[in-house]
Amino acid sequence: MSLFKAIQWELCKRLPNIHRRCFSTKDIRNIGILAHIDAGKTTTTERMLFYSGKTRSLGEVHRGNTVTDYLTQERERGITICSSAVTFHWKDKKINLLDTPGHIDFTMEVEQSLYAVDGVVVVLDGTAGVEAQTMTVWSQAEKHRLPKISFVNKMDRPDADFDKCLIDLETKLDAKPISLQYPLKDSKGNLSIYDIIRLEHITWNAQSLGRVYESKPVTDENTLLELQDKRNALIDQLSGIDDNLADFVISNDGFDKVTNDLIYTALRQATCQQKVVPVMLGSAYKNVGVQHLMDAVIQYLPHPNERNQLYDCFEDDFVGKVFKIVHDKQRGPLTLVRILRGDLKKSMRLTSTRGQSEVVGKMYEPLADEYREIQAAQAGDVALCSGLKHTVTGDLLVTSTTSLKNAQKRLQKSLEKKTDVMTNNVDDGDDEVHVDLINEIFSLEHQIPDAVYFCSIEPPSSAYQNAMELALKQLQREDPSLRVSFDAVTGQTVLGGMGELHMDIIKSRILTEYKIEVDLGPLQIAYKETIENPAKTTLTMEKEIAGSKQSVTITLELVKDKKDIFSLDKSPENTNNLLAIRPRTLQVIRKGCISALERGPKVGGQVVETQIKLHNITIGRGTADSFIMAAAAQCIQKILTENGTRLLEPIMSIQIVVPNERTSGILADLGRRRATINDVMPKGDKNKLILVNAPLAELSNYSSILRTISSGTASMTMQPYGFTVMNTNDEETAIRRAQGFE
Repeated sequence: MSLFKAIQWELCKRLPNIHRRCFSTKDIRNIGILAHIDAGKTTTTERMLFYSGKTRSLGEVHRGNTVTDYLTQERERGITICSSAVTFHWKDKKINLLDTPGHIDFTMEVEQSLYAVDGVVVVLDGTAGVEAQTMTVWSQAEKHRLPKISFVNKMDRPDADFDKCLIDLETKLDAKPISLQYPLKDSKGNLSIYDIIRLEHITWNAQSLGRVYESKPVTDENTLLELQDKRNALIDQLSGIDDNLADFVISNDGFDKVTNDLIYTALRQATCQQKVVPVMLGSAYKNVGVQHLMDAVIQYLPHPNERNQLYDCFEDDFVGKVFKIVHDKQRGPLTLVRILRGDLKKSMRLTSTRGQSEVVGKMYEPLADEYREIQAAQAGDVALCSGLKHTVTGDLLVTSTTSLKNAQKRLQKSLEKKTDVMTNNVDDGDDEVHVDLINEIFSLEHQIPDAVYFCSIEPPSSAYQNAMELALKQLQREDPSLRVSFDAVTGQTVLGGMGELHMDIIKSRILTEYKIEVDLGPLQIAYKETIENPAKTTLTMEKEIAGSKQSVTITLELVKDKKDIFSLDKSPENTNNLLAIRPRTLQVIRKGCISALERGPKVGGQVVETQIKLHNITIGRGTADSFIMAAAAQCIQKILTENGTRLLEPIMSIQIVVPNERTSGILADLGRRRATINDVMPKGDKNKLILVNAPLAELSNYSSILRTISSGTASMTMQPYGFTVMNTNDEETAIRRAQGFE
């Protein structure tokens, strides 16, 4: 290293803002850690922070002293609830890491985090392989087209099976895993690792907390031959994907002359193109293998310039994605922004895609709930901003409305040009694809999962009403999957959430963070409703308001349809009438109709799988839009009330791991819960894996019941599976329960 570079690096280490500017975009990695609950995400993150020098002691989940699990509820329960961002340096590179929740109730946290990363590390439990939530987070990463590395954790355990994990990745996730390492345990159960590419044996020093490790060439002939076979198989796999490597193998008539650098280059390219998944292994808790995982992150996952090319339409203008909002007692709301293009600076004026104008206050480098102030951040980086009052999770931030419109035009032209080159014309289907893509990029439509539970929430007294509403507003900014609404019929504030744990955490956070002892009503299932048969009616409304006569006659029909929610009757007798309606009036009618479907007649559930068809409408001169909207809504309510609806109840997909001798008792209990047993399969020598679909209404506090039945030996995971129509008897029970009679 030259004297100039040495001085520059020393200054970088001492001065925070200079330190940030020392990293080019190619030296930055934005990654997320995904996994099933209890696979070891947070422990792996803690080891990364420790070995990078960011922390001086090892945080442990069971001790409640981890950096990323900083909420009181996270430390008490030993689970990750909110995704946390941390920044650290490793081998002259900068890594921005997001530790995400593993519980299905907080899947929205994972979804939002994936907008901010360029690649992910998927952690597997070496004793369990691919589990239910692993498949969920994997599909989320696939949706975002993110390159992946897999880290098989807990390989120190006696029942860990590395080969089974590789098979699971291939069969359950349809991935192409490439094992870069292989485990070795000595007679005492100590874990070490073989490097398949370098043909080395790596051992860790336990006394140094894993900071010291040693790599030696493999000398045992039998082991070396076995590793060479694995290395050749690895090269063979890669040569089927990478043309340069294939040409080298062919020209040299075999694998012997293939260098490590050639393998690394081919592996990186294949990983970035999502053709393969490199697989590492180790034990984060026992401090084995984490440094090599960090090396793999730098070596194989893409840097920011290799991703998000669609945002090139902003050219040099700033654009950033808001993926998380946290509330700090001293600093107020802090907004985590992934900078996609341009630079973000302190006191900069921004505009969100919802049209709100914002000014950046102070900026910080993220380290969970600790902050170091900075002046600016560059494209590809992640920063915390204070002072953004109206921005919510999922928003896109730009320099101005003009910049946004210009970017949309550039993107539209670019997409049309590409389509013209490929097809020589642009049809309606292409236009729809373009609109969907533009909406996705510019955050015009946020997709939030449906709530499966709801309950009322009340403050301890009317004096706390405003404080409770403010707390809920702040929590909703952080967590878009939390639904807050006011029920005009009962006069109550109603919360909607993703599960029992989700609702319990919200109550606990209001108490600990806002000091309000709120009361939650009994949890109610978020039933939906649907029509059974098509129904049609005509409604006439006439009324004099402030001396002006208002009149509307409207004919509407409800039909079964899962796709379109609103359509026009195209029959000859009604076409002329409907063509005469102004577009603005049509939007008013549509809005009134759709609002009426939000509350069904049986239990107030949303009416779904139903299409509204407008047949005819006659509007008197001078009739107000609000009157037209009310007439449309009342017409829909009349159809629903007169013809009735059927209830749809949420179904949960459950995976239960239980010892063989306890299986019959679990199955008998599930039979009493209207459950459908899909499969019972062996899991290891002593356990069974039960795959079940069951109504959510039958699963209240089921995890505790399961532990009681199995004497604490069974474990389960649960996630939403959809909705199904209830039979008449179960429907009557559900209605009585919703009305408080049971």
